[in-house]
Amino acid sequence: MPLLRHFLLLFSLFSLAAAKIRFSEFRSDGRPIIPIDEFGFTRRGQLELNVTHLSLSPTPDAQTLSNVGFFLCTRDAWMHVLQQIEDGEINCVLRSESVKKVLIFDQLQSPAASEFNHFYAESNSDQYTLVFANCLQQLKVTMKVRSAMYNLEDGRANRRDYLSAGKTILPRVYFLLSLVYFVLVGIWIHVLYKKRATVFRIHFFMLTVVILKALNLLCEAEDKYYIKRTGSAHGWDVLFYIFSFLKGITLFTLLVLIGTGWSFLKPYLQDREKKVLMIVIPLQVVANIAQVVIDETEPFAQDWVTWKQVFLLVDVICCCAVLFPIVWSIKNLREAARTDGKAAVNLMKLTLFRHYYIVVICYIYFTRVVVYALETITSYRYLWTSVLAGEVATLAFYVFTGYKFKPEAHNPYFAIDDEDEEAAVVQLKLEDEFEM
Repeated sequence: MPLLRHFLLLFSLFSLAAAKIRFSEFRSDGRPIIPIDEFGFTRRGQLELNVTHLSLSPTPDAQTLSNVGFFLCTRDAWMHVLQQIEDGEINCVLRSESVKKVLIFDQLQSPAASEFNHFYAESNSDQYTLVFANCLQQLKVTMKVRSAMYNLEDGRANRRDYLSAGKTILPRVYFLLSLVYFVLVGIWIHVLYKKRATVFRIHFFMLTVVILKALNLLCEAEDKYYIKRTGSAHGWDVLFYIFSFLKGITLFTLLVLIGTGWSFLKPYLQDREKKVLMIVIPLQVVANIAQVVIDETEPFAQDWVTWKQVFLLVDVICCCAVLFPIVWSIKNLREAARTDGKAAVNLMKLTLFRHYYIVVICYIYFTRVVVYALETITSYRYLWTSVLAGEVATLAFYVFTGYKFKPEAHNPYFAIDDEDEEAAVVQLKLEDEFEM
C-alpha cells in the first residue's frame, strides 16, 4: 500500500512532465506499480508500445502472467482502485474494471518472448496515465520500454500530435509571448536612448533580463512545436535550458539589486547584500539543474520526486531571499528621513519600495501558488490556461518594474515637488507606525 499511495503522489506531480516519446529502462525492478507517462487523449487517442530485452526472474508460470502487464488509468479511476484494494475486493490492480488494460503478459504469443510491439487506440477522451503493474511479489522485471502517446488531428492528413490535449496550443502561446517581449526590448532600448543622460547600470541589466526572457520563450515555443510534431525536441530543449538558466540567475540577481537600490541609490553593495547574492546565485544553479533532471528523467525513476522536492524548496528559499534587501532598503530610508532633512525625497523613495515589496510578494504568491492551484483544478483540456496565467503575471511584473524604475530625466532619479516637504514630514511621522 505505501507504494500505491506513492503512485498517487506522482499523479499530483505528473502534469508538469513534458509529453514526448519516452524511453524507459527497468533493471530487476520488483515494484508492484510503475507509472511511465501521462497524456491527455482526445477521442482519437493512440498508444504505441515497444518492449525489448524483456526478462522475468524467476521465470513465472504461464497461468500467473495475468497478474503482470500495462494499463491506462485516470485519476478518478485510481481512487476507486485504491478503495477496492483497501476493501479487499481485489488483490491486483489488473483485476479492477476501472482500469483499461493495454497489454497483459498472458496475451503474449510466447511466455518467453523477449520483445514485442503493441498498438492501442483510445476513443474516450480523458487524462490517462500509462502504468506497468506487477502483482507477483517475488518477480523482478528487466526491460526497455518505448512508449509513444499521441492524438490524431481531424482532417485528411491525420497528423500526429504528441502534445497532451490540454497543451497542444502551447507552441503558439509561447511564440506570441516571445514577440511581446521582443517588443518590450525595443521599447526599453528607445527609453534608454531617449533618457540616456540619466541611465544607470541597473537599466542595462534590466534590458539583459528582458532579452533573455524573450529568447527563453522563443526556444520553448520551438521545443514544444517539435515535440508536438515529432515527439522529440530536436535539440531545442538544450537551448531552452541554457536560456532558462541564464534568465533565472539574472532575474533573481536583478530583484536583489533593485531591492538594495544598487546603481540608482548607491554605487556599492553592503556585505549583507553581497551575502544574499552569494546565496541566491548558487541556489539558482541548483534549481536549474533540478529542473533539467525533472524534465529529462522518467517520472517513474526513484529520485524523480526527490528532485522535484529539491526544486520546490530551492525556489521558495530564493523567493524569500530577494525580499530581504527590499526590507532593508525600506528601513534605511525610514532612518534617513529622520536625519537628512529631505523628507519629501525619502517619502517618495519609501513609497516606491513599499509598493515594490507588495508587488514582489503578489508576484511570487501568484506564480508559485495560484498557478499551481489553477493547474490542479482546471480540466486537462485547458491546462494551457495555467501556463498563460503565469506568463501574463510575469509580463505584468516586468512591465511594472520597468515603469517604476525607468530613468528619470529630471531630479537624477526621483522627480518631486519640494513644496510638498512639510506635508511629507507629517506623513513620515505617521509612517513610523508602519510595521513590515
